[in-house]
Amino acid sequence: MIFITAKFRVLPEHADRWPQIAAEFTGATRAEPGCLWFDWSRSLDDPAEYVLVEAFRDDEAGAAHVQSAHFRKAQEDLPPHLAETPRIVNATVAQQDWSLLGEMAVPERR
Repeated sequence: MIFITAKFRVLPEHADRWPQIAAEFTGATRAEPGCLWFDWSRSLDDPAEYVLVEAFRDDEAGAAHVQSAHFRKAQEDLPPHLAETPRIVNATVAQQDWSLLGEMAVPERR
């Protein structure tokens, strides 16, 4: 899978509304057949920073994502709300889902 983490520093005046600002792009991306997940989190330390964790089935699905109409629309719609260019880590990983964090294993609860 293609595993991507990106940090978006949003202009402070748009930070509280970022989930709504990005909602159309988020929904359209999640609906892509090759999207495994596309999840936003807000930083606990910086309320103007959002972290996007996303994964796509394979290179083909990743290419379809960046060539989609909703991606092109997001390229126009989202930057005016950003304080800087997003930062990204992009890696190909030989798995299709999250692995368990064995160091923090939780016993089965009944």
